Amino acid sequence: MRLKVKDLDISTGDVFIATLNNKDAEKFDLFSGDRIEISKGKKKVVTAINITNSKKIVPEGSIGIYRELQKESGFKPGDTVSIGISHYPNSLHYIRKKLRGKRLSQEEFDEIIGDIVTNKLTRVEVTYFVSACYIHELTVHETIYLTRAILKTGQTISFNTHPVVDKHCIGGVAGNRTTMIVVPIVAAAGLLMPKTSSRSITSPAGTADTMEVLAKVSFDIKRLKGIVQKTGGCMVWGGTMNLAPADDKIINVEHEVSLDPKGQLLASILAKKKSVSATHLLIDIPVGGKIKSRKDSIYLKQRFEEIGRSLGFKIKVVLTDGRQPIGNGIGPVFEARDVLWVLKNDKRAPKDLRDKSVMLAGMIFELAGKRPHGQGAKLAEQILISGKAYKKFAEIVKAQGGKSLRPDKLKIGKFKYTYKAPRDGTIHKISNRFVSKLAKIAGAPKDKEAGIYLYVLLNQKVNRGNRLFTIYSDNKDKLARAKKLTAQLDTIKII
Repeated sequence: MRLKVKDLDISTGDVFIATLNNKDAEKFDLFSGDRIEISKGKKKVVTAINITNSKKIVPEGSIGIYRELQKESGFKPGDTVSIGISHYPNSLHYIRKKLRGKRLSQEEFDEIIGDIVTNKLTRVEVTYFVSACYIHELTVHETIYLTRAILKTGQTISFNTHPVVDKHCIGGVAGNRTTMIVVPIVAAAGLLMPKTSSRSITSPAGTADTMEVLAKVSFDIKRLKGIVQKTGGCMVWGGTMNLAPADDKIINVEHEVSLDPKGQLLASILAKKKSVSATHLLIDIPVGGKIKSRKDSIYLKQRFEEIGRSLGFKIKVVLTDGRQPIGNGIGPVFEARDVLWVLKNDKRAPKDLRDKSVMLAGMIFELAGKRPHGQGAKLAEQILISGKAYKKFAEIVKAQGGKSLRPDKLKIGKFKYTYKAPRDGTIHKISNRFVSKLAKIAGAPKDKEAGIYLYVLLNQKVNRGNRLFTIYSDNKDKLARAKKLTAQLDTIKII
């Protein structure tokens, strides 16, 4: 069958989909979700299909093509193309196999991940894969296979030095912007630390969002390598470098269905660290953050250590306190201010953020053999107090096309609301989830000036009328919504 291309000018979120009129679909006995091959000359593309009854959307004799498919195929509106029936990819058989509780091989994971990266699987089919791995937890061997499959589909960065150090936090803790302090401390001591980070998906700020307040974070691999070789470190967004492209697609689906299979979590993190050639890896698991119980945290720690060593990492996993936010600022600008105050040894620096950053940097020094066990934090403290960490941070920011490093000049939201203690008592609970929710409603991370400034910590005594937190926004309506929600949420509990 020959059809004319119609540009639908709609994004599908990276998967390949075309739309047929129901009259044309009937001629081939096609149904929504079936695969067809579209060809013109030597160019051939396999895609899933939708079907419409609307002549206005796709008239009979036409095929509607979405943005991703048009970009991949090069087919233009008005082109005449041929279509034929195509078979379902083998990866669907392997996904069904996992749904039945069977174990998958390296080759089967390779095919599934390869089809995800090349957009041969629809979002629904990727969701089934995520669900299968959640229902039937991956074994250690399967997690290693998945990690290797993710690595195979992306690029890697090599550095002619040893060791290459890296860190990762499992998350779930508002603030907690330790990476931006640890990287310059570690790099100032002569170790190489190429830190790629994600943007926020569900939180008010990721490391990349916060770093972007001060410098550029989007680079290609060649430019990133140059920054690291020049300064010893970087803090960049990994989304522009094709380091582990399958990972981002899987994570997006996980968040949509609120599933986070442990095997995929492990594979995701370890693949990204392997992609920058890390040899020594520190994993921070905040207990009470994303991982709620100590039992689950210990289990995850053991899995990280076992699988990490199997993949060639020298790895250390530390369990930290994730019951409350780290630092005072929540949201890109507010977290950037906290980081600068710590690096500048300013009296406004949050002590909890400073102490945790020094501890983590010290652990990296010990892991990499820079200092004996128990002496790493002392070196990290010296580097921070001496100003060497700030100097290194400024060097990295400049290499990344940086902006102002003056925290008092950073613009914050012009509208604000301060929530005060309704009674005397002791701070019994500060909800990471609700603090993050309020900051997001205020506009973070898209509005970098939006966020929250916290004034209290757990177990701190307060009097009625004391400030607990201030919400900032550039939009009156957003602030009003956050203010209204503040009265409904049990964000801070006083007893």
